[in-house]
Amino acid sequence: MPSPFDWIDDEARRRAGAGLVRSLRPRPAGTGPLDLASNDYLGLTRHPEVTAAAAEAAGRWGAGSTGSRLVTGTTALHTELESELARFCGFEAALVFSSGYAANLAALTALTGPGALIVSDAGNHASIVDGCRLSRAGTAVVPHADPDAVRKALDGHCGRALAVTDSVFSVDGDAAPLAALAGACRETGAALLVDDAHGLGVLGEGGRGALAAAGLAGAPDVVATVTLSKSLGSQGGAVLGPARVIDHLVNTARTFIFDTGLAPAAAGAALGALR
Repeated sequence: MPSPFDWIDDEARRRAGAGLVRSLRPRPAGTGPLDLASNDYLGLTRHPEVTAAAAEAAGRWGAGSTGSRLVTGTTALHTELESELARFCGFEAALVFSSGYAANLAALTALTGPGALIVSDAGNHASIVDGCRLSRAGTAVVPHADPDAVRKALDGHCGRALAVTDSVFSVDGDAAPLAALAGACRETGAALLVDDAHGLGVLGEGGRGALAAAGLAGAPDVVATVTLSKSLGSQGGAVLGPARVIDHLVNTARTFIFDTGLAPAAAGAALGALR
């Protein structure tokens, strides 16, 4: 009797023939060759203050957060991290998620929906692509780093609209024209969502991010997502924006409501790195 998963073998053969097989390569503990593939941009993952903050948080709060953020998964540590992260980046409020991927899914699905329009840069990260798909909004994919194309896609749309872009694109490393994109959104009444995963810690005064560098941090029509797993050397993600946007996410974002909260050690490490 054939297995219902026999098709997987056919897919595996096709991948192998195309040279597209992925494999896991565990790395050893400790330092080794110079690592130019890491997300640990500032080398904080092994900084003694960061690892001490992680250990202290685990000892005080436990290994896990024990539940979703709305049940038992929010500790004083989570709210402390959110407050300091928002203040550092220049936003009114922040909300911490278990990953930057989850943060992007939350922002895109909760701020749009059926009948809304998302205008997405062709070079955006996979988490943005998946957020657009899950949102059930209409999505227009526009040429890379082209504010005029964004303006054209938004023009004439009636109802909720949002343009979304990476701040620094992960494939080729170029920066989005954030000021021009914000201008295009404001002309059409759309919101701007920026994934600043690759900007936080390395752009703007003191590493406050690409939106701070562009003078857009804290604007009432701008929302940012960040990751805690790159410059901050930990794990997790966050959405930053106006307080009413964050309150809306608490009540509607499925990757917040139904996901277990970020582990205390990760929250403590991120806070230690931020400080």
